Amino acid sequence: MSFRIILQLGFALMLLIFSTGATLYEGSGILEDTWEWKYTAIFSQMKNGPVENVNDILPIDYFVYAAKFVPTFPLLMLLGGTYLIILLAYIFLRRKDKIFSYILSCIGVLYLGLSSFISKSPTIGLKIFFNSFLFIGILLIVIALLRIFNYKTKKI
Repeated sequence: MSFRIILQLGFALMLLIFSTGATLYEGSGILEDTWEWKYTAIFSQMKNGPVENVNDILPIDYFVYAAKFVPTFPLLMLLGGTYLIILLAYIFLRRKDKIFSYILSCIGVLYLGLSSFISKSPTIGLKIFFNSFLFIGILLIVIALLRIFNYKTKKI
């Protein structure tokens, strides 16, 4: 593995770790906003039923709260995680261009599905996430199609 790949892995991992910590910190604001528990503590409600006190809130709901109201670090977390996954797929599938292209298109379709899931959100944070999911999804699908087209034209 080349030094450039290791450097990119290190950068993506550091970005992911830092932004995850910052997101958890910013998302802990849900503990003080009791009126928001009904709308944002989605995973806690699925697991425990109605949220009635601070101890009922799961840490994953911190991410939801941060994404809705302070989306900077959750967006950095998304970008760092996506880049890390794509880079790892590239490393493991270096010699298998066709499979790597299919992986890229699957991730793109997943992001398009996620964008449709949050498309009706009224908060500015989730609107930013909608646009980000949509852009990344389309970008990954276009890159995958270009790679597949390039692979097909090389074979001819």
